[in-house]
Order: sequence, then C-alpha cells, then structure tokens
Amino acid sequence: MCSINVAIQSMTRCAVSLGFDAAMDQKLLDATVAVLAEGGLEAISLDRVAEQAGISRVTLWRQGVTRESLIAALLARLASDYRDALWPILTAEGSGRERLRQALEALCAVADRHLPLLLASDTAFHQSGGPGFNFNEPIERLLRDGIADRSLPPETEPRELANVLFNAVCWPYVHLRGRHGWAPERAREQLVGLLMRGIGTAVRSAGRATAERSTGAEE
Repeated sequence: MCSINVAIQSMTRCAVSLGFDAAMDQKLLDATVAVLAEGGLEAISLDRVAEQAGISRVTLWRQGVTRESLIAALLARLASDYRDALWPILTAEGSGRERLRQALEALCAVADRHLPLLLASDTAFHQSGGPGFNFNEPIERLLRDGIADRSLPPETEPRELANVLFNAVCWPYVHLRGRHGWAPERAREQLVGLLMRGIGTAVRSAGRATAERSTGAEE
C-alpha cells in the first residue's frame, strides 16, 4: 500500500504539471475504473484501458493521454463529486445535527461511486483535493452550525471531531463494502447511526452536566 500511495502522489504531481484534469472523456475514465476494479492500480496501462474503452492505444497516444493523467483525472473526479454532494447540504435548512447526518450519508454515497479507487489507496482523498482543499471542512462547518443552534454539544472541538468523523465513516465504509460485501444501506446505517448515537450521548451528557451545575448553584 505504501508504494501505491507514493506512486499516486507522483502521478498527481506529474499530471497536474502537464495540465490534465477531470475534463477527460468520461468513457475513457469509466474504462480506467473498470481496469482498476479488476486489478488495482498496477493493472492500469494504456493498452488495458484502450481495450476496455474499445479504442486503439495509438488514439490515446495522439490525444496525449498517459497512465498518470488517467489516474489524476480519477482523483479530480472524486474531489469534484465530493464538493457537489456536500454543497447542497451546507446551504440547506435544518439543524446542524440533521445536516451532519446527511453529510455523512452523502460521504458514503461518494465513496460508493469511487469504490475501486478508494480500495486501491487510502490516500485517494488526500491526493484528489489539491493544495488548499480540505475534505474535513464541510463537516467542521456543520459541527459549528450544530453548536450554534444547540443541536450538538458545546464541548465539541469541531476541527478535531470533523477529522475523526470523516475517517470513521469513509474508510470503514469502503472496507465493509469492498472487502466484506455489505450492502450500501447496511454499511451506511451501521456506521453513521453508531456515530450519530455517540454524538447524541454527548449531547445528553452535556445537558445533564449543565442541569447539575444549575441545581448546585441554586442550593
């Protein structure tokens, strides 16, 4: 896994320097995903992708397509999908807690759409965002909204908890779906439900502590 992660970092830097992005032909990217699902990152080659896409390797060469640009385009597509999935939730009505659950469920849906890539490397999210892009930021924003509207405990440290929540949902979900064959609904409900119940326990504990302090002050 370590060597794969290093390779992804190198490929991303190379493809970005060459100007490749997610605008690449979707049929070609879907063919790359199919090859990735069959044999992992090591299996991706222009020959295999061209065969899967039903075109010649020479055509890819003439278009300036490389193995590195294909992988970089998959990473860019992952980042774009995540942004598109989370943005409506950030701007929607509802409590911070309600929208936090929606965001975690949306994260599961994004992971499903990019499952072969995420199974191939646990750094895919890190590599896909580019400089200045933080995948935890939307979740942190919702945590802050929840603290402000009191649907989440004020003792919560948003930045740290956002990091925990993202990783506690994304990678176990990918593992349960890809390695254990769990249905999407089962994996999503078990993981998101568990975490939201844990946050709910924190809310109740915070409420009891506040009530006890108030009672003590009255006495």
